[in-house]
Amino acid sequence: MERDFFMSQISVSHLTFAYDGSYDNIFTDVSFQLDTAWKLGFCGRNGRGKTTFLRLLTGQYEYRGTITASVDFEYFPYPVADTARSTRDILTAIAPDAPLWQIQKELSKLAVAEDALARPFGTLSNGERTKALLAGLFLRENSFLLIDEPTNHLDMAGRETVARYLDGKAGFILVSHDRAFLDGCVDHVLSINKMNIEIQSGNFSSWWHNKQMRDEYEAAENERLKKEITHLETAARRTAAWSDKVEKSKKQPLKSGLSADKGYIGHRAAKMMKRSKNAEKRRQDAAEEKSGLLRNAETAEDLKIRPLAYHTSRLLSVENLSVAYGGREVFGNMTFTLRQGDRLALTGGNGSGKSSLLKLICGEDIPHSGTVTPGSRLVISYLPQDASALAGDLDEYAAGQGIDGTLFRTVLRKLDFSRAQFEKDMRDYSAGQKKKVLLARSLCQQAHLYIWDEPLNYIDVLSRMQVEELILAHRPAMLFVEHDKAFCDNIATDMIRLPAL
Repeated sequence: MERDFFMSQISVSHLTFAYDGSYDNIFTDVSFQLDTAWKLGFCGRNGRGKTTFLRLLTGQYEYRGTITASVDFEYFPYPVADTARSTRDILTAIAPDAPLWQIQKELSKLAVAEDALARPFGTLSNGERTKALLAGLFLRENSFLLIDEPTNHLDMAGRETVARYLDGKAGFILVSHDRAFLDGCVDHVLSINKMNIEIQSGNFSSWWHNKQMRDEYEAAENERLKKEITHLETAARRTAAWSDKVEKSKKQPLKSGLSADKGYIGHRAAKMMKRSKNAEKRRQDAAEEKSGLLRNAETAEDLKIRPLAYHTSRLLSVENLSVAYGGREVFGNMTFTLRQGDRLALTGGNGSGKSSLLKLICGEDIPHSGTVTPGSRLVISYLPQDASALAGDLDEYAAGQGIDGTLFRTVLRKLDFSRAQFEKDMRDYSAGQKKKVLLARSLCQQAHLYIWDEPLNYIDVLSRMQVEELILAHRPAMLFVEHDKAFCDNIATDMIRLPAL
């Protein structure tokens, strides 16, 4: 049943939180209010605490301060213990007051097949599971959804469908780094900045435009105040020197042999000293104003990649390729050629065999017919989709991968890793930070061809823009799978859609 919020508020007051054993606060004395009818996009760089904040709302951690709300918080991804149960049973358990016809209606809006309700939940694709669980959670009475990165299992068409669905809802916080997805369904942006948390009306694009305008204004003001401070410091030193010189002249006889008018000279010295103090006061005021600028400006240094030169134009040929796994053919009769300068985006629905094709090109033994012909001595840098297994010491990982440790750390620093992260076990990294480790490894590898399988999953928006600028500047040959529409539109030279059977 559709929920009807009456603009009640979620109030966060003086929130302070740090993980056990950590000396660094994730949040310090944070206060703000949200309306429960808002459709909030939640933005911030990896490791800033977005998922942590959602878990604080659900009461998973102890904290200082207060969080008050008249709604029940529901977290997505929602855990399903027994995936052998039917999808209908699971959704009925999530939303027991929702009649079957309403569950069917919600699934229809999300383009989920009618037979999905009767099937065991475990037989649904990851995208279908995402859609079904979102439908069930939105049908819960008095619920306010905390939706944490739902797009990671959705192809481009699925993202468009879910964005339209969310646009028709109210009352949620959505963590996503997909710009087009956010623009399609949010009316406010909640952003974790370097120094504070702020809320702004509008979608992601309007928030990003306003942030750029503010950062540019503050950068200009910063430069103006730097010049003003330098000028005032020079003027204060000069005036103070004049004052000292005049004050000393009180003790020196005039050339005529008469005594100097100490009262007049003292008045002049005092006047100059006052001017010096006024200049110093103006300098202090300018310095204070300057200190309030650029506190939330995000730095994104240029990344670099070092593709190897290849002796011919053609890097890879695929002819009449069909791939099967589990005894089932997933695509057939694919033919394409990849040449130097190409950046080919591989598209197709979930389960269409995109990852299998990339692994096959990289040499993995996957049942197929047809031919895959890489160029002679072609060097490939492969970035896999899954980073969850990363664990251990960062330097040992770099050594094991045969990459320069100093360069590796430099790339990670440019991707907003703090130096403290280098000392942690990778097991404790956020999902976005783990994906950045794989991305940095690939950027440190010299190769003729870069093959990336969903490289942007969990990675924050600013880092995505850095990667886009890197690719457009250095133009490496690429074959990649990515469902971020803005990224594909900006960097792909062509799209290859896997042929449906």
